This record gives sequence, structure tokens and C-alpha cells, in this order.
Amino acid sequence: MNLGTRLYTWLRGEFVGEDTFGNRYYRERRALRGRRERRWVMFNGAPEASKVPPEWHAWLHFTADAPLEGKRHAWQKPHRPNLSGTKFAYFPPGHDRRGGKRDKATGDYESWRPS
Repeated sequence: MNLGTRLYTWLRGEFVGEDTFGNRYYRERRALRGRRERRWVMFNGAPEASKVPPEWHAWLHFTADAPLEGKRHAWQKPHRPNLSGTKFAYFPPGHDRRGGKRDKATGDYESWRPS
């Protein structure tokens, strides 16, 4: 975050809550007449939009009036940020970074051979 965002938050922001990643969410204390309030996030660490869980994303984008924290279903997985480009990135079986080997086809594939 930059100095301008910190100053704006200090002067005009009202703390709303914090997520599991340590990101802090704010809204304007007093919105101007005829305009909806501003909402923003102060990221914990590097600003990475994929660190915003769906509960807070809905609040930031005015889909929900209040953060949806604690309203998770049993079938929902915990939120994880995008791990592409990190050592935790997903590589499917057969990818060069996983040895370049994959299981043989199960018989539903027949390779083309020129006649």
C-alpha cells in the first residue's frame, strides 16, 4: 500500500473487519450525498487480488451489504490465493516439472499411424 492510501484510510476510513490472511477492510465514514460509500482493502503483504476470500469479495463489490464471514457451507473448500509462479503451483501429471511421465492411456485412445 502506498502513503496516499494510508493517509486516506486514516482520515476517512472506518475499519470493518479482517480476513484469515490478515487483510483489513475499510469503508468511508461518511459517503457524499447521492454517492454510495467507498470500500477498500489494505493487503497484508504484497497487494494480490486473489488473496481476497469470496466472502469479502462480495462485500467489496456491493453484492452483499455485510461481510459474509462465518456463513460457509460444509461443501466449500477454504480459500487459497492464486499460487501460480510459486513453488506451490499446481502441475498436472505428465508436466515436465513432475518428471514428464504420465499413466498410460486406458484403452480409450488409439494413436494415429500413417498408412
